[in-house]
Amino acid sequence: MTEQPVRARLVDVAQVAGVSKATVSKVLNGRQDLSVRPETRRRVHEAAEALGYRPHSGARALAGASTHALALLVPSLANPTYVTISRGAYQRARELGYMSLLAEDFDGQEADGSFNDLVQEGRVDGLLIASARPGHPLLDTLDRSPVPHVFLNRSVEDSGRNVTMDVARSSVTALDHLHGLGHRAVGHVAGPPGITPGEVRKEAFLRHAEKLGLSAAPVASGDFTEDGGVSATLELLGSADGAARPPVTALYTSSLAQAIGAMAAIRGLGLRIPEDISVVGNDDLPVAAHLHPPLTTVAMPLYELGTAAVDALVAAIEGTPTGDVLVPTEPRLVLRGSTARPTGTP
Repeated sequence: MTEQPVRARLVDVAQVAGVSKATVSKVLNGRQDLSVRPETRRRVHEAAEALGYRPHSGARALAGASTHALALLVPSLANPTYVTISRGAYQRARELGYMSLLAEDFDGQEADGSFNDLVQEGRVDGLLIASARPGHPLLDTLDRSPVPHVFLNRSVEDSGRNVTMDVARSSVTALDHLHGLGHRAVGHVAGPPGITPGEVRKEAFLRHAEKLGLSAAPVASGDFTEDGGVSATLELLGSADGAARPPVTALYTSSLAQAIGAMAAIRGLGLRIPEDISVVGNDDLPVAAHLHPPLTTVAMPLYELGTAAVDALVAAIEGTPTGDVLVPTEPRLVLRGSTARPTGTP
């Protein structure tokens, strides 16, 4: 049986020419908007000819043509918040005649380069960027690429492409509820430092706590995960145990997953929910109603965020950008059994 020859790849041409895959792709596709010296272009063409490189037929067909595909980059597929956002984006994309692809912004993706290739080789018409990591290398790629894009659930200053919710209002809603029950010492389980929505939520929490005159409003940061909720809650409660009154009577978490971890940590200290500590979680998903006790949450318009982002991106693709978009639906309190008046209050 005759062994089939190995087809030369884009990366092979890049290695021989001593340039990046992105440069090879743009040179071979005839892009004139790339600032490349003539000798570099010549080197790329010579390397491609020597290796017998031929662009994939699908890539040739897509060059300069619409793919009717959008790509959504999310920070973590383990975060249930992005499941709802992605569903909204997927449904609206279908309604508008587009396919929605989903990618996770995992550690090491920059070295892998696959997502950047998706952008640089024109395999999608536009990008929905929900990744909240500061200083993301993709931002530099977008500066050099004409691909339409919007940022959702995060903001890039002066970009005019931000699709967001009233994140600050979620803290106000949670604190007003707890303050109305009589809580005067409320702690906040914040998100990791530098993540835009979490920072906005934390700053709004501190401002409104001061406005309400709360006697204590401590903050501890953790990942948007169950483990992050556990560690931040233990930090806030200090040495609290069943024999000592905890330093706060209520907690507001920055994510639903954190709230699940916080509830486990509270029970692990021998404290009761809501008799000793009330808990409010941010974002509302079906699992919240099936916890013990059922979790009071602040419901955010996550599905609407996904649909609004696709609307803004398709407008940009069609040449009519909308500018920054704020989803008009306000956060809504979903009252369940994890909150009550503090013990000893009338």
